Amino acid sequence: MEVYAAVRQFVFNDGNSRREAARVFGLSRETIAKMCRFSLPPGYTRTKPIEKPKLGPLLPVIDAILEADRIASVKQRHTAKRIFERLRDEHGYAGGYTVVKDHVRIARASGRETFVPLAHPPGHA
Repeated sequence: MEVYAAVRQFVFNDGNSRREAARVFGLSRETIAKMCRFSLPPGYTRTKPIEKPKLGPLLPVIDAILEADRIASVKQRHTAKRIFERLRDEHGYAGGYTVVKDHVRIARASGRETFVPLAHPPGHA
């Protein structure tokens, strides 16, 4: 990050060329061009979702379990560990618990509605 700021200072404030900055800092001219193009380093963004070769075929089963849990009482709902155990015992799942747990957490959060109270002055509801 210090090099990033130093390159931008060298090019924009000190008035040196990008080619000179590449020579001084020992970086390629393409790297210097990217540093000049973005004020902050651009972060990595995933282009396609992570493949789950072991869990992928069982995602509809997990979604069906979670859908059935929506109408069940709170005490009767499946935990992520119980879902993992059912997948392992009933469907022959050979993957890890953490992958199942992460998918269950994301699936439950995406279906949940969030209440956001309106902010208004008292008496103006």
